[in-house]
Amino acid sequence: MATGGVSGDELRKELTCAICLDFFKDPVILKCGHNFCRFCICMHWDENGDDYGYQCPQCRTVFTKRSFTKNYLVQNLVAKLDDLECLGSCPAQSTPVKVDGKCEQHGEELKLYCQTDKRPICVVCRESRAHRHHEVAPVPEVVNDMKMELKLRLMELNWQKSQCVKVITADERTRSEVRSKKQRLKEKIEEDVGALVQFLLDERDSLLESLEAEEVATMAVIDDNLKIVEREAEAVEKAIQVSDNKRNLINCQTEFTDFSGPFQLIMWKKMMHVLHTMPQNLTLDPDTAHPNLLISDFDTKVEEGRIRSQEPDLPARFTRFCGVLATAQYSSGQHYWEVDVKDKGVWYLGVTTEGSNRKGFVSLAPSEGYWSICLQDRLYANGEHGRIPVADYWNSPRVGVYLDYDNGRLSFYDAVTMKRLYLFDTCFDEPVYPFFSPGKNDPCSRLQICHYY
Repeated sequence: MATGGVSGDELRKELTCAICLDFFKDPVILKCGHNFCRFCICMHWDENGDDYGYQCPQCRTVFTKRSFTKNYLVQNLVAKLDDLECLGSCPAQSTPVKVDGKCEQHGEELKLYCQTDKRPICVVCRESRAHRHHEVAPVPEVVNDMKMELKLRLMELNWQKSQCVKVITADERTRSEVRSKKQRLKEKIEEDVGALVQFLLDERDSLLESLEAEEVATMAVIDDNLKIVEREAEAVEKAIQVSDNKRNLINCQTEFTDFSGPFQLIMWKKMMHVLHTMPQNLTLDPDTAHPNLLISDFDTKVEEGRIRSQEPDLPARFTRFCGVLATAQYSSGQHYWEVDVKDKGVWYLGVTTEGSNRKGFVSLAPSEGYWSICLQDRLYANGEHGRIPVADYWNSPRVGVYLDYDNGRLSFYDAVTMKRLYLFDTCFDEPVYPFFSPGKNDPCSRLQICHYY
């Protein structure tokens, strides 16, 4: 006669954790209905959880946060299965498991373990007043539980050890990277500043040599003139006719006019060829300018006009945002330019990708291909989720923009003090153009690209 019962193997399978492959220890149930040991699921989520949520290891259901409930039913079934297996594997007539030693009080074997007092007892002790209401279990069952606890504790400690090793490895790697980066920057600073210092020293030596040479030449002329005068004086004394002799004295240049110019400015001009990154003389591209914008001063100045121009709607032209691009396109290297914003109450400056949107509403978010700062009631950086306050007060006449394309960095500076205002750390995957905007409703105030040479 067939039965509809569940076999012992099937029951053991149902009560086995899918992670540690052992009976459930402190079982919990997820919202998807699957059960795991509390420690096992927590360890799994620690190792595999991410910003997108936490997955069930069996059905891959994703949870936004850690969420589970203690499963008392499964815990009771595991306890009962342990009892059944103990009875099945230990027949009544077989010799029970013995523990070394006997009860000192009753002389019986210590077959039980008092969970309350944490010590082994005999069956007579179990019925005594001292242990009657205590939690008592057979010694083999307690031993198995302790083995399980030790196993889980060992798993937990090994996992914690692996996490510590990961942290130590990451810290060591970070320390090495910091040292390497510091050494590279140190070498670059020494190289760049050393080049400027060497240039200035060479210029100083050259100027001093020229000054010395001019002094020698002037003194030689003076000496020659003195010799001529001395000869003429002798001739005068001999002839006693001073009025008939003509002295052709040489007018000596003693003002050193070649060295009276602006030394620092001259050297700064000459020093430009030593600099790796020169201020670039950008020009604006009228074909990209919003119809309300006026471009002037050899395409270096932009301002909001009062009349909308009838320019054709070219693909690269801004139609709603009052912006304009520069003609320069960058896909590598380091570049720097400065913009005059003196007396300007509203402006936007930055870079944008070649394929960014310029029609209709323009989002100035980095994910949309725009990296910029702006001035309105205060100074802001245009971030991914809105504006980021940078400074409460702004009164500098110029803004510097530094683009390091290969390293994915865009920096903005107060071009007078060269204090960095904000840094975008990103990755450029297509060419970018400098872009400018004088804002709206601020007529007769302009932005102008600074040219230095």
